[in-house]
Amino acid sequence: MVAHLPGRRARLPLAVAALLAAASAGTLVRPAQAAQTPPLPQDRALQRGLERLVGAVGGPPGVIAVLKRGDRVEVHRAGVADVETGRPPRPTDHMRLASVSKAYSGAVALRLVDQERLSLGTTIGRRLPGLPAAWHKVTLRQLLNHTSGLPDFTDSAEFRAILGEDPHHVFDSRRLLDFAAGRPLAFRPGSRYQYSNSDNIAVALMAEAATGRRYEDLLKHLVYRPLGLRQTSLPQGFRLPEPYLHGYAVDPPAPPEDVTELFGSSGLWASGAVEATPKDLGRFIRGYAGGSLFSPHTRKEQLKFVPGGASEPAGPGANSAGLGIFRYATRCGVLYGHTGNTAGYTQLVAATPDGRKSLTFSITTQTTKTVKPALLAQVRKVQEDFACALLGH
Repeated sequence: MVAHLPGRRARLPLAVAALLAAASAGTLVRPAQAAQTPPLPQDRALQRGLERLVGAVGGPPGVIAVLKRGDRVEVHRAGVADVETGRPPRPTDHMRLASVSKAYSGAVALRLVDQERLSLGTTIGRRLPGLPAAWHKVTLRQLLNHTSGLPDFTDSAEFRAILGEDPHHVFDSRRLLDFAAGRPLAFRPGSRYQYSNSDNIAVALMAEAATGRRYEDLLKHLVYRPLGLRQTSLPQGFRLPEPYLHGYAVDPPAPPEDVTELFGSSGLWASGAVEATPKDLGRFIRGYAGGSLFSPHTRKEQLKFVPGGASEPAGPGANSAGLGIFRYATRCGVLYGHTGNTAGYTQLVAATPDGRKSLTFSITTQTTKTVKPALLAQVRKVQEDFACALLGH
């Protein structure tokens, strides 16, 4: 259990805002050959990039990047997983995936499209008639590519006040859209792009309505089992399974504050509450981005991109938005994936279009275009260097 550190209550409103805005030596572990093979020049450059992140003012206490190319796995890391013990990050550490969770709801929805239990033209009005009438023409496709216009429930003053008063509050995850129900659509559905946490809550609810099964069960049946994910879950509480990569609020000159278990998960649910290890996360993205979960037709629809639609935070290179997935056009080539941020964590997961190569990149503090934007720019630069390494440049 995380101790309630001095000053936490005073800093809680800032932590809530950051949550919702939408220094040890580094190591390189190369399985089976780390002891025999000296680091390549590219490896040393990648390592220096990670060490600069950890050493930056307000930077993360730890970072871990896992590259997988066929049977070859490289684990790059710097800093620590836990400032109390000083142990290094590991690929088997659990962590919060934040908005990467949206890729998992995308996977569930697209598998149901393949099974003809949903279609991309299915509307909210057909499957969720209890939601506001103004939302009824919004389609599953528009939810998945964030062109729905649904107001973001996490912007609700009431929602934020509840979290500020009790960060461990247990929400009814299936009623989260009630916090946005009194607000109009932000724009005509399909007319523009705007990232919204409400979209993927609606996706999960549509999946439940179409099947009569709980979203958590659909995840297990349609995603975890087919991809062999054994260290992935969607919790409702605030605890993470041991061992875990600790997440921190870093606000110099104060020491890093452990916020791993500051917030419960029920208030983000299908939009941001999945937890997994880097190892499982890489396995997921290779299957999801590589198209092994879907038919060629559904895969083609998944990869119809909205130019300029950026994930939150933006991933490396030029971003565009597909159905529950983003295209990252880097200087070295294209990857498909997703990003996420929450208190204590910033995530990137990406894979090559054929699903043979993957990258997971996790830092243990939050950064977005409004929270530590200078650090985010540095993170994106290092992420692009890793993307180039993955792509063989």
